[in-house]
Amino acid sequence: MEHTAQTYQADASVTAMQEQKLQQLLMYLQTHSPFYKELFAKNNVQISSIKTIKDLVALPVTTKEDLQQRNNDFLCVGKNKIIEYSSTSGTLGSPVTIALTENDLQRLAINEYGSFLCADGSANDIYQLMLTLDRQFMAGMAYYSGIRKLGAGIIRLGPGVPSMQWETILRIKPTAIVAVPSFILKLIEYAADHRININDSSVKKAICIGENIRNTDFSLNTLGKKITQAWNIHLYSTYASTEMQTAFTECKEGRGGHLQPELLILELLDENNMPVSAGEPGEVTITTLGVEGMPLLRYKTGDICFYNTDKCSCGRNSVRLSPIVGRKKQMIKYKGTTLYPPALFDLLNEMEEIKDFVAEVYSNEIGMDEVLLHIVPVNHSEECDRKIRAYLQARLRVSPHVKYISAEELQKIQFQEASRKPVKFIDKRIQ
Repeated sequence: MEHTAQTYQADASVTAMQEQKLQQLLMYLQTHSPFYKELFAKNNVQISSIKTIKDLVALPVTTKEDLQQRNNDFLCVGKNKIIEYSSTSGTLGSPVTIALTENDLQRLAINEYGSFLCADGSANDIYQLMLTLDRQFMAGMAYYSGIRKLGAGIIRLGPGVPSMQWETILRIKPTAIVAVPSFILKLIEYAADHRININDSSVKKAICIGENIRNTDFSLNTLGKKITQAWNIHLYSTYASTEMQTAFTECKEGRGGHLQPELLILELLDENNMPVSAGEPGEVTITTLGVEGMPLLRYKTGDICFYNTDKCSCGRNSVRLSPIVGRKKQMIKYKGTTLYPPALFDLLNEMEEIKDFVAEVYSNEIGMDEVLLHIVPVNHSEECDRKIRAYLQARLRVSPHVKYISAEELQKIQFQEASRKPVKFIDKRIQ
């Protein structure tokens, strides 16, 4: 079977638009980007020969290591044109600075405007933002800008503090929340403890960020089920990264995040940097369209997903992206078992005996992966310990190390200094 990137978009007019923007991008990079100018010269790339999406495979890929090691060489404008400095969270290594111009900030607003429209947003909504708008966090700023463009109301409350979140919900009556799914569980728990009837509240939908709420077949995973079983709200999953400056957001059908093709060219690549077919796992690789400050060409995100090209029953025919199967660099090989953190998190979320957790992976003295689970149990008893260990052995077929800690101790691990979202996975392996 011939592998081509054309399978990503059946609409000829959309493909033509992307190809026109791709040629503009290549000329822009050749003229303004120190990194890509050098990359094209080193690989004898003649940008005039790249005319179609299918031709992308002739170009070298860009990696996170490139961005980390040569961050400033990706900048295409003078510092006097930069308005905003954002940075990546540094989950997979040292943080990367992403500089945005005024045009980039407007593009970011357009991106989130499209995302909130996709997630059934309107000017009649009021969104409570349960995330940080500081710490160089692009997403917080993007949500704020997109909701403003939508004409909806915004409550900038920030992360954490369930008591304050509920006080504000009951006082201002938002219709929607933007939050990390595991924090929504904490809101549900707080409401139960304080006799707040959550289904009588004004909140009818949640834009979920930072964590999977679905399996790769788009059914709700344990986290998604726990939320919707307790709270009758509609969940919309999102996927984005600081580097791509663009989001994939679910519509009401919940069948994957929709690509915004005017903002991004999407490829899912195999180990040889060739496109995979629909339904096959591949590394999410993006080419930004319309970015002025730090555009990227065939940038490999490290995230493994599937894609789907069937027309969505919402009426959109854009490509849809599955939840993240895992991150390439976070794959764990433990006692002969291959494991990605999202699958491990799903197992831990299923257990009634576990209130909260952080998974840690490190290298043992012979360089093999070891897994340590920091767990807050429902109660510290031999019976609870026996159930947890037996369950892990049965589901994983291997026994990770388990350390029981208090909720306060876990909070210190999850919210380390300068972290913008709760840490669920700590990688201490020798690279």
